[in-house]
Amino acid sequence: MAHNFETQRRETYATFKAAGKGVKLPATAVVEYLFFIEELDASWGKLEAALKAAGFRTKRDRDGITLVASIGPIAVTPEEIWAHEREATSIALKHDFYPDGWVLAE
Repeated sequence: MAHNFETQRRETYATFKAAGKGVKLPATAVVEYLFFIEELDASWGKLEAALKAAGFRTKRDRDGITLVASIGPIAVTPEEIWAHEREATSIALKHDFYPDGWVLAE
């Protein structure tokens, strides 16, 4: 089944709207995109290399199933967050990793 980028975009915009309620968001921040491994034989190394080539920094989460791809600081707008999320998701899907949201890094 093909990934539904439109549904993902709507979720990102909704998350951004909810995150800004009652809180002043920074103008810029590092954004972390989370991806979980779907296939046990998926290549962590190839995914990390592809994301790094696109300008992302990567780290493996301690749970052993999640890769964190960060970029920025970037403008904290839904458009900017989504543009990078779509790029990172497109790369991740090619390597059997799937999106699991994003957060503003501390």
